[in-house]
Formats: sequence, C-alpha cells, structure tokens
Amino acid sequence: MRKPELAAAIADRTGLTREKASEVITAVTDQISAAAARGEDVTLIGFGTFNIRNREARDGRNPQTGAAIRIPASKTVGFKAGKALKEQIT
Repeated sequence: MRKPELAAAIADRTGLTREKASEVITAVTDQISAAAARGEDVTLIGFGTFNIRNREARDGRNPQTGAAIRIPASKTVGFKAGKALKEQIT
C-alpha cells in the first residue's frame, strides 16, 4: 500500500477528504522523523516502536572487485512490532 492508497482508506473510514487524510499522514511521519532525529523512540501502543539503532563499524567486501573495505559505524531506524500487530499478522 502506498501513501495515496493509505490516505484514501483513512478518508473512507473517517469521513475526511483524501487531501486532509494525506496531510495527517504527512504530519505523523514528519513527527516520527523529527523524534528519530532527536534520538527519541516513538511508541504507538499496539502497533509498535520506532527506535534508533547503532551499527558498529565492520569489514566488508566490494562486490565488483572483491577488495576488502571498512564500513564505518552508522545509525539506522529500527521498528519492533507491538503485540496487537503481531497477533493480527499471525
């Protein structure tokens, strides 16, 4: 499902216009992104938690040449599904 399809589904369920539903989705994703940028976790009870995870530096290989390379440490966003979401998909 892409954003326009999600906005349409939310609009049908809530009575909002598709444009207003799209604005709400944008506001939610912007706030999740802003919290992640500040290093904060975002927990949506029953849905899941978005958190920042640290990846340590590691050795890798260039797939074209096979040469060893050093991959630097980095941060990434992780998601852990909540209990209700897990129960729905199993």
